Amino acid sequence: MTIRVLNSRAPTFDASLAKLLDRTETKANPVEQVVADIIQRIRLEGDAALVDLTRKLDQLEVASVELLELSEQRIDEISNTVEPEIAQALAAASERIRDYHQREVNASWQYTADDGTVLGQKITPLDRVGIYVPGGKASYPSSVMMTAIPASVAGVDQVIMVVPTPKGEVNPAVILAAKLAGVDRIFTIGGAQAVAALAYGTELIPAVDKIVGPGNIYVATAKKQVFGKVGIDMIAGPSEVAVICDESADPDWVAMDLFAQAEHDELAQSIVITVSESMVHKIKTSIEQLLPTMERCDIIQTALTAQGAIIQASSLQEAAEISNRIAPEHLELMVEDPEALSIEIKHAGAIFMGRYSAESLGDYCAGPNHVLPTAGTARFSSPLGVYDYQKRSSLIYASKQGAAEMAEIASVLARCEGLTAHARSAEYRLEDSK
Repeated sequence: MTIRVLNSRAPTFDASLAKLLDRTETKANPVEQVVADIIQRIRLEGDAALVDLTRKLDQLEVASVELLELSEQRIDEISNTVEPEIAQALAAASERIRDYHQREVNASWQYTADDGTVLGQKITPLDRVGIYVPGGKASYPSSVMMTAIPASVAGVDQVIMVVPTPKGEVNPAVILAAKLAGVDRIFTIGGAQAVAALAYGTELIPAVDKIVGPGNIYVATAKKQVFGKVGIDMIAGPSEVAVICDESADPDWVAMDLFAQAEHDELAQSIVITVSESMVHKIKTSIEQLLPTMERCDIIQTALTAQGAIIQASSLQEAAEISNRIAPEHLELMVEDPEALSIEIKHAGAIFMGRYSAESLGDYCAGPNHVLPTAGTARFSSPLGVYDYQKRSSLIYASKQGAAEMAEIASVLARCEGLTAHARSAEYRLEDSK
């Protein structure tokens, strides 16, 4: 196979890198109207539309809408069918993820200013959140834990999960993961109709405050369209990894880490940045030798050919600068001194330091969240965390003295802006203090 090689010293490098990183979609989204129609049906018809769309799109017949929710007994029955080895791995991963996110919890705070006014911030969890999980054989229990556990740690009152079960096919590992993560209710629905039900509520499904979790283009489009009515986590794009490596790295390890990202789908992006010309050739050789051994070799080859690259930089400092331009979802620092290099990194969803820190460990069980910003949005976005399930309210408890002092300032500024009622409201407090 052919993977593009770029050299930072080439006069066309900046243009080539910009083209590589251009992931914008210029075509109109063909499903916009389809999704809008589905959302409108859910708003108007409620549960009847849910049953009809589930029958048509998931080929799942249900005698009554209540059967779209898994009972506690059914959840236990399904969970008990998970193979012991998988169940143990899920439990261990759940414990590690929970332990990490418990350290993210923000607490309310306040202080008293010199004038006696008490100021602060009150932190409260959201009342209800919806977790979207892809269904069928391609569903991912790891995504259940990564989205639901932070909500549970944050103290969300009710965590609702929706997961399609096409033709009635349920992934037991997903159900067990939900049970371990603290999900309160599980509904066997998916697609844009599930997003609409979570956003607007039906007779069966209560409306939520925020919707999180990955999905196909219909789900992503629906999340865009209901945003504002509810909060959402992000609109995730294709998965990405960048690897910065020096001569100390094993080229086979580098190649396999590129494969691990590329096997997600044909649009995934895998980039390696190295300071060694010899490593360029070694990595290319490893890719060619290892690719035929991959079960998803066709997908990997397509992704690496279309979106992959090996970049030769003149120094690790320049490699870090290039990485910051990429702002990758995942960044591996496979160098002799990864901690020193990490200081130079400003933009990355997650930073994996050292040759033993495979990105795949972060996907499943390291602890930090694997829901990360993509498509360069790591420049201004952060991983999903407990803070996404908490909101902040400002606290202002003005003393008499404080109100008088602030009123003089507020009155001047309000009149400057032509807002007389604002000024007089403040001035009442000033007059009362005399």
